[in-house]
Amino acid sequence: MCRTGCPTQDHRTWGECARAANLRVAYCGIGGGDATEQKKWDQELAMYRSARAQGIQPDGTKAHQIEAALRASDAAGAAYGRDFSAAAPLPAGVEAM
Repeated sequence: MCRTGCPTQDHRTWGECARAANLRVAYCGIGGGDATEQKKWDQELAMYRSARAQGIQPDGTKAHQIEAALRASDAAGAAYGRDFSAAAPLPAGVEAM
């Protein structure tokens, strides 16, 4: 009753054989798919954690937001979000004082 690839061929059932082989599912996200999106998300969160460890506070956890905060910090020589932040653009038709 073992799997064809079982080296011992001495298990009572296919399930027992599979458990003995420590089979693992590589990735089983919602709706299937592969791990590409998960890896991208994990990488963005790691980049965010790295920025926060440097004292930088990006405007969000997306890669473009983190990269913008890192570039602004490098250009200013100070931590974006802690020492300075960028103001949002004024709406159309509103003048600065």
